[in-house]
Amino acid sequence: MREQRGAIGQSPTVRISSTATPAPEAVLDVARETATDTHVAEVGPVGVPRFDPLAVTTADGTTAFHTAVSPSDVRLLVDTLEEGESPTDGAHAVVSHDPEPATLPRPDSGPLAVGERVALARCGWVAPASVTDYEYEFSAELVTTTTGSDEAFDRLAEVGLRGRGRGDGSTDDPVSETWTTVREAPGDPVVVVNGNEADENARMDSLLLESVPIDVLDGASAVASVLETPDIVVYLDESDTLARERVERAAGAIDRDVDGVELNVQVASGPDTYRAGEMTMALESLEGNDRLEARRRPPGPAEYGLFGRPTAIHTPRTLAQVRAALASPEAMETDETDPGTRLITVAGDVESPATVELPTDGSLKTAFDAVVGDGQFKAACVGGVFGGITRDIRVSPSAGALRSSNLGTNGIVERLNDDRCMVAFAGKRAKFAREGNCGRCVPGREGTKQLLELLREIYDGDYNRGMIEELARVMRRSSICDFGQTASRPTTTAMSNFDSEFTAHTEGYCPAGFCEEQAATERRTEPRRPGSTAHE
Repeated sequence: MREQRGAIGQSPTVRISSTATPAPEAVLDVARETATDTHVAEVGPVGVPRFDPLAVTTADGTTAFHTAVSPSDVRLLVDTLEEGESPTDGAHAVVSHDPEPATLPRPDSGPLAVGERVALARCGWVAPASVTDYEYEFSAELVTTTTGSDEAFDRLAEVGLRGRGRGDGSTDDPVSETWTTVREAPGDPVVVVNGNEADENARMDSLLLESVPIDVLDGASAVASVLETPDIVVYLDESDTLARERVERAAGAIDRDVDGVELNVQVASGPDTYRAGEMTMALESLEGNDRLEARRRPPGPAEYGLFGRPTAIHTPRTLAQVRAALASPEAMETDETDPGTRLITVAGDVESPATVELPTDGSLKTAFDAVVGDGQFKAACVGGVFGGITRDIRVSPSAGALRSSNLGTNGIVERLNDDRCMVAFAGKRAKFAREGNCGRCVPGREGTKQLLELLREIYDGDYNRGMIEELARVMRRSSICDFGQTASRPTTTAMSNFDSEFTAHTEGYCPAGFCEEQAATERRTEPRRPGSTAHE
């Protein structure tokens, strides 16, 4: 497949962040029609949806960010560039820099200034399927072609890089340990890129796949080299049409092999349901099974995975970190047991969500600087659908810190305002667990049912906290997958932080004033479908 024309090294340039919405297409068409000497580049999103459509103009060492542009806006921007001037009037931010930077110039303030940008460094700056743009950063080839398999393994083992995301085969554990198991297992290994994430609040993986798919594929190729296999399968949500298009195009633009065998990248889609992203159910989906159920372990995917082959299954977030560790070792120089960075999407009660990148020795509180809150802050649900409720977000995003605080590590922080009822919130998550579990194990199937019933009894005046906590303990210890093990966490952490609200409900009183109008406001916490957790 023909490589996409690059965006770097062209001046003047206007970059249009293209997402799966019609507006950027109209903006792109007008920009291309207007431009004569100006290079118009279609790039991926930057992680701040409220900026879209985003037009980034670059000329003579000056880059200007113009947010929410219309076709008429972009016509004026291109006209100004054609006249030899940089269109800075009315810009959201203006950055002066050296000529032809390899990564997105960062403003001094605003969402793009929050945290770090390592995995996100090229998002919104490079053409997604341009190998030329990718290699411009290093003045060299892709990291797979410059790093031997043994060297890659040794470096990642020394660093202690851990897996990221609920669908990873090494979630919060060192990836090198999984690779060792795969290498020692009988059979031909395969690498699976698990990008299926139906939680619409979890925007991290889709952001990488839409903006920098070559970063992800380069990391996957490094893993394939370590495992001495040419086979890579990219698994996406069936609704991720833009990600699929860009991954397929990027795969076609990469020309390389593993130990003399041409790289074999296949892209497949699975159901748009939450459980389809769990690592063993992802494998069941790839094998064509209509009914998705979690696999009993052991053996795990590293020993018996896709069609019985030893399988290294990683999320795009993990593979972006693999690439970063090989391309820029200094980015991993830390005393932390969870080196590197973590991608965090802030959602919930905010005017618009945002995805940022934080160092693992930083603070989740920093991520809130990228959003505008809607209402007074009350609490946060950290870690996704089955994350933990906390009043204090001054906690490190590292796996160890989050786990010790009984919070989730899936990279989502939902901001909850003071209109939220914690009993209702816990009930909605329990209902989602009851409806969305695969039914394979008794703790997951019956435990979620009992949990929902116990929460409903609170409204009838019976709050049995001890029974709920005992049920949660059994589910954590006995469920065969992460779904059942974490399904009770929103409830138990809500009780720990807001016990008085639970008690008040037994007396017919909702301190937040939510439950009295529940019928009218239910959409705020009700998932749109069993496979989604977006709130309207």
